Amino acid sequence: MNLPERLLDLAVAIQQIPAPTFQESARAQFLLEQFRAEGLRDTAIDSTGNVYARLQGGRLPALVVSAHLDTVFPAETPLTVRREAGRLYGPGIGDNALGVAALFGLVWLLREREIALPGDLWLAANVCEEGLGDLKGMKAICDRFGDAPLGYLVLEGMALGHVYHRGTGVRRYRISVHTTGGHSWTDFGRPSAIHELVQLAAQLTILKVPATPRTTFNIGRIGGGTSINTIAPHAWLELDLRSDDAAVLQNLARRVEALLDTAQRPGIRIEAQVIGQRPAGEMPASHPFIQRAIAILRELGIEPALTAGSTDANIPLSRGYPALVLGITRGEGAHTTGEYIETGPVEDGLEQLVRFVSRAWD
Repeated sequence: MNLPERLLDLAVAIQQIPAPTFQESARAQFLLEQFRAEGLRDTAIDSTGNVYARLQGGRLPALVVSAHLDTVFPAETPLTVRREAGRLYGPGIGDNALGVAALFGLVWLLREREIALPGDLWLAANVCEEGLGDLKGMKAICDRFGDAPLGYLVLEGMALGHVYHRGTGVRRYRISVHTTGGHSWTDFGRPSAIHELVQLAAQLTILKVPATPRTTFNIGRIGGGTSINTIAPHAWLELDLRSDDAAVLQNLARRVEALLDTAQRPGIRIEAQVIGQRPAGEMPASHPFIQRAIAILRELGIEPALTAGSTDANIPLSRGYPALVLGITRGEGAHTTGEYIETGPVEDGLEQLVRFVSRAWD
């Protein structure tokens, strides 16, 4: 079996183990066993749930390579996979089962080519990248290694050709409205938490945000109420704010909070809880890591795209540590049950990865 096919088989094996954010333990245990089967050193699961292994190198600073093992899909989601016309379909196959599998693909290629690295290679399959995980896993990785490593390389399954060197800042709120409620007929006229919330949501959706730096907002979930004939005593929504610029994000957050303050009045209580914060960060495009990634992609006939995103790399970038994100193949439908990856480019993705890591100390 050739190496790309071996990698795809491992990606499917990983994908078949449900791993919703905060429920990654079964997948983590599988990866721990796989790391040990490879004969890697210092294999362990930390208190956060991250899985670690070390490929021994020389005495220079280590390189940390990570991939998140959680998915957005509930545990009961059918994880059926199918292959057709150069594509491999399956929920979470690209985001991020393939990225996790590439940790092993990297080791296989380094050993096959007898490449001795100048420093240790730390591999980490981390938890809590998706949703409300708030990058908890990557925070633990950076707390553990700090600024000692040469840098941090984050793997994503579906981003081949993209070099992420900027971390988009994110702030997430759960906004709740509370009223006394009542009967829809006899107490008509009393404030309804749902009525108040939808009016508030309407005001949020017409907020003006700049196109540059890219800034967005999204109401991702909404709920509340008791029954169709009850004036709702409680309702809530979850709001996601993002910007490539930390100051713009902070200004947008202040505008949202001011809007909430003006909506407060007797009989209506509004609470805003911050449920997620991903700090922004950036590494200059001139950094050797970025220039090396660009050069390698061009060697492979792939025109690189420098980009920003909200990924695990936000944490090291925000702390001033060298970090970037690279992808293994292309695909579509991330975060949907129609997700797929293209199988053909996987070979280039692996080649990019082993070239980058083998030259990282140059």
